[in-house]
Amino acid sequence: MRISKRLSAMEDPSSKADSPRVLRVLEALKQASHQLQSHPSPNSSELNSSSAINALLELETESDAILSKDPNLSALSQHLSDLKALVDTLHKSHGHHTLKSFLTRRASTHSISRVAASIESEIQAWIDRKSIETLTGVLRDCQKQPFNNEDELINLLTQFEDRVSQGFNRELQDLVLKSKLFSLLESILCNPNSPKRIRERCAFAITELIRFNKDVFVGQVLMGRTIGSLITMASSASIKVLCSLIRSIKSPLVDEIESHGGIPKIINLLDFQDLELRVLAMDCVLEIGYFGRKEAIEAMLREGLIRKLVELQRSELGGALIDMGRNGSSNGGENEEVGVGVGGVEGKRGSRERSFLERHPFASCVARFAVQLEVGEGLRQRERRAFKQEILVRVREACASDAEAATIIAEVLWGSSP
Repeated sequence: MRISKRLSAMEDPSSKADSPRVLRVLEALKQASHQLQSHPSPNSSELNSSSAINALLELETESDAILSKDPNLSALSQHLSDLKALVDTLHKSHGHHTLKSFLTRRASTHSISRVAASIESEIQAWIDRKSIETLTGVLRDCQKQPFNNEDELINLLTQFEDRVSQGFNRELQDLVLKSKLFSLLESILCNPNSPKRIRERCAFAITELIRFNKDVFVGQVLMGRTIGSLITMASSASIKVLCSLIRSIKSPLVDEIESHGGIPKIINLLDFQDLELRVLAMDCVLEIGYFGRKEAIEAMLREGLIRKLVELQRSELGGALIDMGRNGSSNGGENEEVGVGVGGVEGKRGSRERSFLERHPFASCVARFAVQLEVGEGLRQRERRAFKQEILVRVREACASDAEAATIIAEVLWGSSP
């Protein structure tokens, strides 16, 4: 559809009914302005056929009837007028081969690219403003009464996540703060009467806000109810978000989990029937092991974590990585690296080990936990040594045989420093 046909539907950009149509048009124009920055039509033939310039000039022609009705688009209207003047100047300079014409073309081309960037910025600011207004309006409605169109809200939240994931933008941050969007997201997340998938989508949106600007939004996570709600939900999505938040916020978040009694609830997830949830709970345990301070680790051990890990390692989805070369699961080549850590602290693994862990997610889970404590950020050196000794004692107590205990103890001693 040509831009001019779309423009006919845009009678009032400020009206709620027309906003989606205006949004679609401005998205197309933003793309056109983006293209124009890279290809500002260096010669006459391209200038006459440039779809990007034509699309933007069509909007400039209609600007009095459309843009003037929204004060937030007044700057865009001025940029479009500037673009028209620059294009006219560029038109007039083509066909002349004097030094003055050459310099005029160079200057006009540079100015067109600069104005196109300003147009893109103004359009994105308008889109952000309308998107935040729409999202906050729908979230407020959800607080008052059940929302009938879950798919619409999921789509709005997903679009917001995508926008925030593009990187920091001060104007967007101001919009989020002024609209109190974080509080709305947290309110829906913490409301057990809200649909589960909407609560989960709100949780993902909060995670993106932390990545967007940790300095601003971490405090709201630590002081609010987000963490408790994620643990109470006990879904794969909520635990995935919790793991992501632990990696982002690190020890302070683990402190909050421990101080509010969240450690036992996370440990209990290792007993759930849902395999995906158990695997994610295991990931969460390992993240806490890496970033947790003494109090958090003590709480995990008090809840019988080592016994549960021994049981998981004993299951069909467990196993011992230390035995891979001996039991035929691997060729055990001299140059093949084998490690027992997880995440970003494990180092490189051989392809056979990675494949084995994909099929046996609880393999060597006791030693993997011990490694997290050994190389992590939360413990002092003497605390690491003390906890390793305690883990060895608890392994002996939890194992069903001396052979099983010997294997796990060897992994713990081999996988972490003495």
